[in-house]
Amino acid sequence: MKESVENTLSFLGGTTLLAGQVLRELCRWPFPTKLTMEQIYQVGIRSIPLVFITAASTGMVMSLQFGLGLEKFGGKMYVPKIVSLSIIREMGPVFTCLMLAARVGAGITSEIGSMTVTQQIDALRALGTSPIKKVVLPRVFACMIAIPLLVALANTIGVIGGLIVGANDLGLDPRFYVQKIFETVTLADYFSGFAKAPFFALAISIVACYYGLSVREGTRGVGSATTRSVVTSSIFILVGDYLLTKGFWVLGQWL
Repeated sequence: MKESVENTLSFLGGTTLLAGQVLRELCRWPFPTKLTMEQIYQVGIRSIPLVFITAASTGMVMSLQFGLGLEKFGGKMYVPKIVSLSIIREMGPVFTCLMLAARVGAGITSEIGSMTVTQQIDALRALGTSPIKKVVLPRVFACMIAIPLLVALANTIGVIGGLIVGANDLGLDPRFYVQKIFETVTLADYFSGFAKAPFFALAISIVACYYGLSVREGTRGVGSATTRSVVTSSIFILVGDYLLTKGFWVLGQWL
């Protein structure tokens, strides 16, 4: 119990310090533009097929399940409203970031962990170069840019997937489906889901970089650090989703 508490406090303190170091390096010139662009390609472009499959499957399954369930009560016409609102507010951002926590988070942790084990991080320090600026900052900044864009793509693909199933399997008129989407989803609904993406991106990138830099057991430690990174990022996303949803709801009541 004591060891678990110590590890938790060490993790929270380490990630907070790492986030502060990234923020300081962000304000110092020059900015590692080339390295950041390479990471945007790795995080964003190469994740598009995974995001596309995840979002399309989610939208199609939700549309089919709600359609079959509500058809018994004559409520099939409500499928466009329920599916589009669920994807925009919750399913799109959460499912996308959970998948990215597995792909991107694991990749970052294993890559930085391998650099730590082979003493490349120590070599950067010996040369007077900040590993935070050269290694951590490009990955964090790339996640902050790419992941929200991937969430926006996932929202669109998920809604389209629901539309395809609604038209082909449930017999709903496509024009009716699209009309109900625009009647139901407001800008407040869209931004309440989209605004979660930067927080999830920060959780994925900071946690992954922290565990990568904390590898101390050689190559064996890289695997365990990668596992801890994915699990911790997923927990942060799920718990953070509730807290952010509650926060946006309270903010909406004040406004």
